[in-house]
Amino acid sequence: MNQLSLDGASHREKPPLALTPPLGWNSWNCFRCYDINESKLLEVADALVDSGMLQAGYDTFVIDDCWQAYARGSDGRLKAHPRRFPSGMQALGAELKSRGFKFGLYGSPGRKTCAMIYDRYPGRGLGSYGREDLDAETFAAWGVDFLKYDWCEADEDGTDLKYPDAFERMALALEATGRPIVYSISEYGRTQPWAWAGEYGHMWRTTPDIEKNWASVVSIGETHAKISNHSGPGGWNDADMLQVGNPGLSSDEAATHFALWCFFAAPLMAGNDPRTMGEDIRKLLTNQRLLRINQDPLGIAASCAEIAPGVDLWTRPLVQGEAWLIVNKSEHPIDIEYRSGAISFDRRLIAPVPAQAQILPLYGESPAAISERSVWSIPSHGCLPISCREDK
Repeated sequence: MNQLSLDGASHREKPPLALTPPLGWNSWNCFRCYDINESKLLEVADALVDSGMLQAGYDTFVIDDCWQAYARGSDGRLKAHPRRFPSGMQALGAELKSRGFKFGLYGSPGRKTCAMIYDRYPGRGLGSYGREDLDAETFAAWGVDFLKYDWCEADEDGTDLKYPDAFERMALALEATGRPIVYSISEYGRTQPWAWAGEYGHMWRTTPDIEKNWASVVSIGETHAKISNHSGPGGWNDADMLQVGNPGLSSDEAATHFALWCFFAAPLMAGNDPRTMGEDIRKLLTNQRLLRINQDPLGIAASCAEIAPGVDLWTRPLVQGEAWLIVNKSEHPIDIEYRSGAISFDRRLIAPVPAQAQILPLYGESPAAISERSVWSIPSHGCLPISCREDK
């Protein structure tokens, strides 16, 4: 349905992109602002190729904030930082595309970017306020395939911007370029974007920024348990970038974090340094059985039921079958049993599961068959993924 924007422009149907959740890598969680440059990012791209992550589906390479020169050019256009990105963003994007990636960039709707506010990045007028058409044209000319558009207190500095109008402005500008660009809306869940952002974007942040700790993972899970029905092909609840492989999470917590995002049908944007990641992290991030659940074309996110204090059961329908994820948020291990055609906890049947279902590996092991009276121990902050689809 067409909608009339505030300035009278007709808002068309958004481009039919992101029919499954986008997968890729984003520079922010690992390198933040001042630690990015074109040579380092190309090393990261090569590591994503060499590690098998690109082949596994992580094909969107997103350069977050601080790629910009401190000021726009005399023509008003954004420019690459001349010292850290001497080749320019179009050339860097071409290098990424030559390796098989889609090219993603960062922008913001106000006068400032987030790094200008929180990292003292010494820029001037790097936000897109009043220049949405010009910036969209620039991104399209550079070959950008993905835009992360980050609120960053866009209503300050006299802009008087409001949600969702600020994001509609860039949606219209991107559509006008004629280039298919996946549009990622980031306003941290402040205005329940799952209720409106699907008209403009292909994914929308649901919570404040993820932190490198277990409490943050649990908090995001609690939000997604309430909004799972507001997501699907072409428009996804974005649980924020992955912290898998960064300090702060144990191996069990990292595995649960990744499995939850797969069951959420959330975009998977790795945020670690693939140049230095260990083999266990590589195996987890390229776990094809969990990635198939994330990318299932039915696109229905898992629903959640608390089966005991600190123990959640996530259930996700698939095109062929069903998948379950038991998450132990408690501080002690728990045992799960299979009997009488169902999984049970504390002698209570909690979900019927076909006998042909399998326990899915987390770090690259082989799937385990289910049999009567099988018992599995889930460590504190760990999880148990189960699928009735036979992955070959």
